[in-house]
Amino acid sequence: MELDEVVQGVLDHVVFQNPQTGWAVARLNVQGHTEPVTAVGHLLGVQPGDEVRLSGRWVTDPRWGRQFHAEGVTRLEPATTQGLERYLGSGLVHGMGPTMAARLVARFGLETLDVIEHHPERLVEVSGIGPVRAARLRAAWTEQRGLRDIMVFLQGHGISPALAARIHRRYGTLAVTTVRQEPYRLAEEVPGIGFRRADRIAAELGIPREAPARLRAGLIHVLTTQAEEGHVFCPLPTLVGAASEVLAEADAPLALGDAALEREVEALVREGRLEREEAGGQVRVLLPELAGAERQVARDLTRLLRGSTRPLVPDPQQAVARFGEAGGLRLAPAQEEAVRAALRDPVLVVTGGPGTGKTTLVRAVVRLLRGTGRRLALCAPTGRAAQRLGEATGQEARTIHRLLEWDPRGGGFGRNREHPLEADLVVADEASMIDVVLMRDLLAAVPPQAHLVLVGDVDQLPSVGPGNVLGDIIRSGAVPVARLDQVFRQAGESRIVMNAHRIQRGESPVLEGGREDFFWIRREDPGEILEQVKSLVAERIPHHLGLAGPEEVQVLTPMRRGELGANNLNLELQALLNPHGASVQRHPGGLRVGDRVMQVSNDYARDVFNGDVGRLEAADQEEGTVTVRFGDRDVRYDVRDLDSLALAYATSVHKAQGSEYPAVVLPLHTQHYVMLYRRLLYTAVTRGRRMVVLVGSGRALRLALEERGVQPRCTALAERLHAEAAGSPA
Repeated sequence: MELDEVVQGVLDHVVFQNPQTGWAVARLNVQGHTEPVTAVGHLLGVQPGDEVRLSGRWVTDPRWGRQFHAEGVTRLEPATTQGLERYLGSGLVHGMGPTMAARLVARFGLETLDVIEHHPERLVEVSGIGPVRAARLRAAWTEQRGLRDIMVFLQGHGISPALAARIHRRYGTLAVTTVRQEPYRLAEEVPGIGFRRADRIAAELGIPREAPARLRAGLIHVLTTQAEEGHVFCPLPTLVGAASEVLAEADAPLALGDAALEREVEALVREGRLEREEAGGQVRVLLPELAGAERQVARDLTRLLRGSTRPLVPDPQQAVARFGEAGGLRLAPAQEEAVRAALRDPVLVVTGGPGTGKTTLVRAVVRLLRGTGRRLALCAPTGRAAQRLGEATGQEARTIHRLLEWDPRGGGFGRNREHPLEADLVVADEASMIDVVLMRDLLAAVPPQAHLVLVGDVDQLPSVGPGNVLGDIIRSGAVPVARLDQVFRQAGESRIVMNAHRIQRGESPVLEGGREDFFWIRREDPGEILEQVKSLVAERIPHHLGLAGPEEVQVLTPMRRGELGANNLNLELQALLNPHGASVQRHPGGLRVGDRVMQVSNDYARDVFNGDVGRLEAADQEEGTVTVRFGDRDVRYDVRDLDSLALAYATSVHKAQGSEYPAVVLPLHTQHYVMLYRRLLYTAVTRGRRMVVLVGSGRALRLALEERGVQPRCTALAERLHAEAAGSPA
């Protein structure tokens, strides 16, 4: 084995790349080698045509032969006009795509970089570049040069170019200083870094394993991870135990005991970075934002419960009776009582499974208030859910973020306690999806005399974010709850609805009787399941239902990893459904024009949110941008923000919450074991509108139906709300 070798050449093509890690297999044209060199390693940030210098070692793989394992990658400025054109057109400089790069190089040749760097006023000599655009290109180049200096330092510590760019965006010229002096800040302040990477950097910089900064970072990492899993608090012994494991290394357990970590918890509490409280015979540790959010939700719900004593109409009983005679909607007794409660009570929760009439109830309330002068605000957590609510009621419905008027510049909501919504009734649909932080923001904007109706299915998966808000509100006993459990005849004829309720009770789906909209294809082998999924999406379901095409079929899967996980399913379906779309340069996941894509993080500036699905319509080679159509509007991204988009031919069940699709295909296999539980299966089945097809093993289905130990979330909203309502705040 040869160590500390260097290979320099032009990247010919990428054979394979993992979109999550950046690990890749690539072919490199190297001078003196008659055949391309195979290089493997983390190669994020480089493109075919780039000249690169790789540092690492040669190895001989028993299967693949001689390879260069790259441990560091440096992108070099090209020495030829062809290389220069590729270099500038690769998305390196914001606002410059291949077409613009070609015109620049045609005009200035090998002096192009010198012109951009030292004589930017000459850029106007190129067709299509005026003074304003020249200034923008010069600014983008200056930013890129600064980023390169930072990247040299960061890549020396194992940080990919993509993450280095994020660090640069967060800290600017202070990036290197921050990393050297406070590396653990990266874990808290830069998305995608995480504790493990920050810890490796800190170790390389010589920070001791028992340093207080490291211990505190480990504690906060555990709490942050717990919050990502939905928990609001962590019991102190659990926190200390988990932190000990995180801070230990395989060959070197943490020398310090639990007492040392508990002292660091107390230090973080004194600094205001954590909160500590005693309740229910246990010591709980919380991140301040989540602790404050739960307390505020409890206070604001109690404020509303004690607020308006005036119903939305003079006589709800009489209004509902008249509506039943002439309103055009037939309501069951439980629905009628829920409508009366919505008109009468300042806060109401409406919950029930599919086919029980939740939407009909909301439609009735809206119709009853039409023409009364009452102001309504209808909202839901996702764009698709809001669209469905608006279509069902004939009333404008918006996402919660749009309703609250998110200000991307100021970083907050325009509607808040000081500037509340102009509404007499606020209806929030799909309330099971609302996490405790978003619920805090919504309640803060509800006027004191307004009514609030929360509508959702408490048996679905809880929110992706922390908390179990809908379940906790119901469990508190402090808020009136209308439970709808009667499945109406038309809905009851659907096997989807029938089987959703059976699954919720832990019973096996039935495949006879009712409409033929639910199917179960038994397959045991993962490869056979994969082929069935591809056939169903590409041909069988669109043909059977007369759909516009495969884009109306959504594959849902319990997990992201594995042969039947979302990551691999997306690659397989992309190759099948969009094999010839033009590649989008510099996207780690290999997006193509024509792909179905999903936004994977909230982007308030563009007004697109985690879970929104669209179609990648175009890639502008000159500007280095792509356009994605979400619903009826186009959203532009530049190459620096493409990591917020991912393929969406398949997605996790969690990401599909709040969405509804004409047809759903759900692969099930025991390789999904850790995620096979009843609530997830129930949620997946209820996403399908016209057809649901399960493909997989009988054992996997049985495991999903079992009430296996899904750990409840550590939340305290129910007790806080109960205490607030009783007059003794928690």
